Amino acid sequence: MPDHLDPSELGTKSYWDTAYTRELDNFAVSTDDEGTIWFSDAEAEEHMLKFLDGLADSSELSKGSEEDSDEQKGSRTRFLDLGTGNGHLLFSLREEEWLSELIGVDYSAQSIQLARSIGKSRTEEYRDIRFEEWDILTQDPGDWLGEGFDVVLDKGTYDAICLSQETDGQGRRICEGYREKVEGLVKRRGRFLITSCNWTAEELKGWFAVEGGQFVYEDSVKYPSFTFGGKTGQRVATLCFRRKS
Repeated sequence: MPDHLDPSELGTKSYWDTAYTRELDNFAVSTDDEGTIWFSDAEAEEHMLKFLDGLADSSELSKGSEEDSDEQKGSRTRFLDLGTGNGHLLFSLREEEWLSELIGVDYSAQSIQLARSIGKSRTEEYRDIRFEEWDILTQDPGDWLGEGFDVVLDKGTYDAICLSQETDGQGRRICEGYREKVEGLVKRRGRFLITSCNWTAEELKGWFAVEGGQFVYEDSVKYPSFTFGGKTGQRVATLCFRRKS
């Protein structure tokens, strides 16, 4: 297991409630201001979408089409976005013509209010994207869980959880219980796609591809690298884990 990060206010719910209250106020003034897109400087969202498109091109995932029969609609890929924020990643999936069921959850009520408001301001094809207030570490899933998800997404959420100093009933930092919670959301043979700026690829494997766990490492997303102090690295890491069958 990698060493823990030092706690920060970015690991507190009050920080995110305040941040999304401010973004709600900004959106009320101008609907063009939809808030922050996390890791936009590294084009993380674009790389995640390209990776998912590749899985669709190889028939690993199904985008669906407008002509699908009811049976074919049932085989469309279901997505869950953990810590959805303003919902931008899900809106981008729909822009890329993923006709799947798209659900975003966040423990900040202000985040969910913002994401729903943005969805209502957009055209009809975005309005079926569902957003629910939910804390993955303390609450059971709602009826939206269904039989689980084909793809669960995390773009910076685990980073924030790792900055919390809270502990669970076993005395562990709460980030240590995250993997088990996520595993229960992913269908067997489904995927967990996570992007982090705080952990390297090897450290993410240390958190999620553990002995006795349900995830195995499948692939990583390639980003432009940089060299500093004689070492080569990336600004962010995006890894895909597969749940065992």
